[in-house]
Amino acid sequence: MPADSPSSLPTVAVDLRPLVRTVTGIGVYTRSLLLELASRGDRSHRRYLGLAHGPVEGAEEFAAAGIATEVQPAPLGVVWQQLRLPKRLAAGDVDLLWSPHMTLPLRCPVPAVATVHDLTTLLFPDHHRVKVRWSVYPFLHASLDRARRIVADSNATAADLRFHFPDCADRVEVVYPGVDAEFRPGSSDSIAATRAEIGAPDGYLLYAGTLEPRKNIGAILDAWEFLVERGGRLGLEGRGAVPPLVLVGPYGWGGPKLLLRIAALAPKGLIHLGPVPRARLVQLFQAASVFVYPSLYEGFGLPAAEAMACGVPTVVSNRSSLPEVVGKAGLQVEIGEPAALAEALGRLLADPGRARELAARGPAQAARFTWIQAADRMDAIFAEAINS
Repeated sequence: MPADSPSSLPTVAVDLRPLVRTVTGIGVYTRSLLLELASRGDRSHRRYLGLAHGPVEGAEEFAAAGIATEVQPAPLGVVWQQLRLPKRLAAGDVDLLWSPHMTLPLRCPVPAVATVHDLTTLLFPDHHRVKVRWSVYPFLHASLDRARRIVADSNATAADLRFHFPDCADRVEVVYPGVDAEFRPGSSDSIAATRAEIGAPDGYLLYAGTLEPRKNIGAILDAWEFLVERGGRLGLEGRGAVPPLVLVGPYGWGGPKLLLRIAALAPKGLIHLGPVPRARLVQLFQAASVFVYPSLYEGFGLPAAEAMACGVPTVVSNRSSLPEVVGKAGLQVEIGEPAALAEALGRLLADPGRARELAARGPAQAARFTWIQAADRMDAIFAEAINS
């Protein structure tokens, strides 16, 4: 048998729970990074096997990239992870488990690498459903102890890990996620068409992500409502001075309360589009006047990087990883100051020159984050974990 025939290559099994049912940012991360890793073929000297508890979003795309997927049905992801996954890993054809979703099986018969995107279940427990908390709490510390390498999305997340779990400090590696190539500035015709289609021909403020309290959606609504009602204080007067606010994304924890407020603001110009297909999301980013993302905590904050890649002025909170992501290409606001977000948005709307300056800086800042670079680091980390 040739030395590097597919059956002789080390096999990395990937926990594909983030790609079952609702796909959020962790699912985007898992898909994009796994496809980039697989694209290296024999150059990486390993093969990839996706494992999950239900139908995998994008399984056909994985198959085309040479990634096999297997489903061992289970009613809940955590049940599958703790009971069925260990049995599959013990079959003898897997050399390493990579979990892009933080936790590992308590009984893991092979070496493992875990990606920790953030510690929100620990730091903001009230911002998660009980089901989510209890799929993490009993397993997190043991998973970090068990993992041969722990990947953090940012220096901020790495610092949190080292502070709360000092025993794992020397196994933590920072690997920034990438921005997919389709996030790039749009043409003037495409931008005009998108704005016309959603009823905002002069532009709009955009938020894209899960609609839940941790994302500080209430602050976005407060700031926009303030600008609509009292924008004259910031030099925004006249019809159309304050553009509509467009919200894109699924409801998360606390969604029903947000739903009521969002519905109440619709007559003032708020546009709620809900979840949209990926191609449509790219168009909505490209056509936005300003992207706003004042999250209370982010392990990385991929939507902010995607907005900058599209050449859109971006406003974020000055918390956790977001200053790392936007650098000097975006405005950072103190989320403890209720008026700060409205003032930042008002400044950009009142000063088109400043908005153009930030828009021009965005693509270069976003270009710092590539899946090629992420895959290079993960390749090395997998090799270290297998051989250590």
